[in-house]
Order: sequence, then structure tokens, then C-alpha cells
Amino acid sequence: MKELVILSGKGGVGKTTVVASLAVLSGQAVLADCDVDAPDLHLVLDPQVRHREDFIGGSKAHIRPALCTACGKCEELCRFEAIFYDGPKGPRAARTFRVDRLACQGCGVCAWFCPEEAIEMTPEVCGECYVSQTRCGPMVHARLTPGAENSGKMVTHLRRMAQAQAHQHRHPLILCDGAPGIGCPVIASLTGASFALLIAEPTPSGLHDFRRAAQLTQQMAVPALLAINKADLNEEVSGQLEELARQLGIDPLGRIPYDPQVARAQIARKTVVEFSGGPAAEAIRTLWREIERRLRAAPPSAPAGLVPLQSGA
Repeated sequence: MKELVILSGKGGVGKTTVVASLAVLSGQAVLADCDVDAPDLHLVLDPQVRHREDFIGGSKAHIRPALCTACGKCEELCRFEAIFYDGPKGPRAARTFRVDRLACQGCGVCAWFCPEEAIEMTPEVCGECYVSQTRCGPMVHARLTPGAENSGKMVTHLRRMAQAQAHQHRHPLILCDGAPGIGCPVIASLTGASFALLIAEPTPSGLHDFRRAAQLTQQMAVPALLAINKADLNEEVSGQLEELARQLGIDPLGRIPYDPQVARAQIARKTVVEFSGGPAAEAIRTLWREIERRLRAAPPSAPAGLVPLQSGA
């Protein structure tokens, strides 16, 4: 089983547009929307949810008024200022402490040092994960609760779900729509992947952000490829992107021209390769043939959350 992660150094460069089109062209892939903070692959592929489950991202402190003596040790030790002396009356104190669950970071210091063992750490539901069916095949995706943390942990969980779906349905490929940038969700998406496809746009900020994303793939020992979206908007910078990619040992696979049919396809909730035979659609078809050729020679992806050892490690 191979895993291709599609990334971009910044948002809005057309990453999801490319992922959805590759899903159609593949015909035998499991899809994973790993941009859990702002997922949008479902807007194009219209998934029908088949399974739903809560995602437990950690724990939060809870003070039991029946045991609290209002000694104040928890408030003294909480560096996140999440504990307040305005809790309900208890049998041992006229007023007890309470925890602000939005401010609590789940470190557990208050529970560890409470002399009365009046604080317990309770599981925190941080969002929902889904297994759905699309016209392109199975899809796993999620919705992180606004303001919730542990997006990296959620991405790792999604990738494990995707790998289970790939085994169950005997699909040889997982296509991951990663988050923009180089943060925790991106690192969780990349770990152990077969390839990373970096989508860039020909602008000064696009050049800068491509460099950051490319350096991350190098640090994580994941082979990377480059595709330039809306490449004809600035041919000079497109050439600079390809030259930088070669310097970093990354193959530039192709240029996708600006095409108004892409926006029209999104309005129709279709991929551009389904909607049009225009220049963008043809460029993505060519891109997919190049990706296929490299995937055939790539090693299988590692289980989500595990990093394969490099030679000499």
C-alpha cells in the first residue's frame, strides 16, 4: 500500500482541487482529508457518512466539590490560570474551586498534587471522525471542535482509519489532503508516507513557503515532488520554483495553467477533470501519469505514527 500526501506551504494554492482530481483519476484510492482544522474536500466529493465516532484528544481536570477543602493548592500550581475560587458549596467548604475547561491544558499537575485527591482527569471529546463513501471511493475525514487542540493526534488517527479502509477494500493507494504550512498536522500527515506532492503558486510568498515545505520533507526523509498551479501567471517565478526544487533534489512534475473552468467545476461540486477537458484538466491528467510511474517504484508506506528507520540508523 502506498500513501501520497499532497501539501502546500500556504493555503489557497489549489491543493484540494488537485487532490480531488487525482482521486477521480486513480479510481482505486482511499481518501483522507487531514486538514482537520479547516476540511473542505467534502465540498467537492459530497461524501455520504457511513460511520461516525467521537475523537478523544486528551483529558481535562475536574474538581469534585464533595472532596474539595478549598486549600488553594491547585490554583497556586496551575500555570495556565484555569482554576478559580468560585465553585459550588461542598460538605467540607462553603466555597470550592472550579476548572475552566477552555483554559485547562490537561497537564494533570493539579490532580497530582491535590492533598485530598479531589481532582480527576476526565476524557475530553475534541471532535468527530467519519468514514464516508464518495463517488471516488472510501473517504475518512473529521471535524475538530472549534478551539480544540491535538489536531496532530487527530490526523494520525485519521491515517490509521484510512489504512484500515485500504486493507479492508484492497485499495493500493491512500491520497491524503494535508493541511497547509509546516505545523503539527502536516508533520503527522507526512510521517512514513511514500511520497509528498508539493503544490506551489508562482508568487514570492509561494516561493518562500515552498522552500519551507520542501525542507520539512527532507528532514522527515519523505521523497517530494513539485507541481506548480496557475503557473502561467508568472513564468519567471515558475522557473525559479523549478530550479529551487532541483537544487533540493525534488522532481518538478509539471505546470497547471490558470483555467476559469476550475472555479466553474467547484461551483458545480465536481472536480475539474470531470467537468472539463480544458488546459488545467489535461495538465492534471499528465501530472497523474507521472505520479503513477513513481508510485509503482516507491516502497510501501509505514503504519501511521511510525517513522521507518533510515539506512545506518
